[in-house]
Amino acid sequence: MNIICVCGMGIGTSILLKMSVDKAADELGLDAEVTTADIGTAKGAAQGADLILTSGELAEELGGVSTPVIVIDNFMDGDEIKKKLQEATS
Repeated sequence: MNIICVCGMGIGTSILLKMSVDKAADELGLDAEVTTADIGTAKGAAQGADLILTSGELAEELGGVSTPVIVIDNFMDGDEIKKKLQEATS
């Protein structure tokens, strides 16, 4: 499973989200390749991804991509991320 973590610039918060997603995916037993991207790159990379995780503000900018976009409210909340990953993959 390919997951893209998106923030405005592709550094900083997307890396924090990636670390949380990696941990949650491991706990769920998901075989996931998690990458980071800025908003512009994510629009193009969405075609090769299974899920996109980002903030509510940026999710609106990703409207129109065919890949499911999951809104994460707190990038450091492992329980929230785990729950949303589980819902998205079941």
